[in-house]
Amino acid sequence: MDEIIRVENLSKTFDSVAAVDGLTFSVRKGEVFGIVGPDGAGKTTTMRLLTSIMDPTSGDAWVAGHHIVKESEQVKENIGYMSQRFGLYEDLSVMENIHFYGDIFSVPRKGRAEKIDRLLSFSNLAPFKKRLAGNLSGGMKQKLGLVCALIHTPRVLFLDEPTNGVDPVSRRDFWRILGQLLHEQVTILVSTAYLDEAERCHRIGLIHKGKMLASGSPKEVKTMMQGAILEVRSSQPRRAFDCLRQKLRSGYPSLFGDRIHVVAEDSEKTSQEIKTLLKDEDLSLAGIRTVEPSLEDVFVSVLGQNRESHSHDDS
Repeated sequence: MDEIIRVENLSKTFDSVAAVDGLTFSVRKGEVFGIVGPDGAGKTTTMRLLTSIMDPTSGDAWVAGHHIVKESEQVKENIGYMSQRFGLYEDLSVMENIHFYGDIFSVPRKGRAEKIDRLLSFSNLAPFKKRLAGNLSGGMKQKLGLVCALIHTPRVLFLDEPTNGVDPVSRRDFWRILGQLLHEQVTILVSTAYLDEAERCHRIGLIHKGKMLASGSPKEVKTMMQGAILEVRSSQPRRAFDCLRQKLRSGYPSLFGDRIHVVAEDSEKTSQEIKTLLKDEDLSLAGIRTVEPSLEDVFVSVLGQNRESHSHDDS
């Protein structure tokens, strides 16, 4: 297996709070690996450690064959990094920003114009070369950030929640561009809180409170789901969800728009209990059916199992 990122027992503590807690995983050359988790899970800290911006409290990691602490300069030469607040200069034009990053990374002037043209055309920014970065839409700023991170042809691209707060069309566009990058053998490590985006990764790691809960392909991670998913429909979804959250003996209810998902180990028994609880509260039930689990369901289920095992440990 051709590993381009190797992480071994990596930890980072801030004032006795573990932001990253013993992470171990690897990323293969030419794949998209997604670090998936809610806000505060430790995604950004992991990115900062792997890009040699910050030193770990303990543990080791290698990126493109270089140790993140002992060979931090070589790590930086081999990577592109787009942080959540990527440092674009709003009073410079699209073209000026790209040249600025080209100069920072010592991209030779010879051949630079062709390279920029290629990056502009595949990101659809060519018509906006002269526009000030400050006048671009959110989605276009993200694309410009990506072009600046790619100007020196990195072997590994780190993207920290790159589509956060961007409209759905721009998000789709952005992922299409990432797909094109894979043909050029760029390895991508992306963090996201959007579980639909995680489905687009070759492999993912579910992270919560700095710990890796599960990893594998999205399909493999879904098989870690214990039990089935019941989809409950009611004309009062919020009230029905509150009722089930408080009174359901087993299963972890979560609300998806106007549907409630319940993780059930015994579908028959849980269905019966749901019907009784909603009836007792005079809440309508439009239907219950078993559905394919989404990654979000898996996350809720794995977190629930984790909490349960910790409460048994404490008792």
